[in-house]
Amino acid sequence: MRLPDRLRLPVTFDPGLLARDLALACAGGWTPHFVRQNYEGEWSVIALRAPEGARHPVTLIYSDPTAKTFVDTPVLESCPYFRQVLDHFACTLRAARLMRLAPGSHIREHADPDLAYEDGTVRIHIPILTNADVEFRLNATRVDMEAGSVWYLRLSDPHAVWNRGACARVHLVIDATVNDRLAATFAAALEQDAQSRAAVLPPRETIGFSCG
Repeated sequence: MRLPDRLRLPVTFDPGLLARDLALACAGGWTPHFVRQNYEGEWSVIALRAPEGARHPVTLIYSDPTAKTFVDTPVLESCPYFRQVLDHFACTLRAARLMRLAPGSHIREHADPDLAYEDGTVRIHIPILTNADVEFRLNATRVDMEAGSVWYLRLSDPHAVWNRGACARVHLVIDATVNDRLAATFAAALEQDAQSRAAVLPPRETIGFSCG
């Protein structure tokens, strides 16, 4: 099954409960993203799931593609709604992180290898805090995501983010291994997307013919 580079999944989470758990998670502070060349300003992370055995702040927030096992962090234990969100997907989860882009900050265009449905690992974005002046561009085309919505983004393609707003943008970002249940969710999302696209197409011109 070939997917578009963006796909809204057919589930929505409660923005108020997401924000509540975000406030709980923030108590321990944020770790600056370690790939400094990829951004300007402030881009920081809190790990909810991390590679087994990780202890250093950088290894905790790193979605290590070579790691075989990921485990819940103590932060997740204090955030019951985040745990409910993660449990919803019923598949093998790798990293799960809160990712914060401060006002006036910019994630430069880059691509993340092997993060595509076709490769068996997907990255799911769930906005928690956002604003109208956040611009997420994937393959040079804007993706608008509201708080509580759930998106698959093929981030092995070029993407960049600007936060030109007055408040931080925070997403819950989940790396998941595709299984049959997740594949079925994606198939339903693909059908829904096709129906939505068909609904906005202009009516075809009708050309009449006469005989005689």
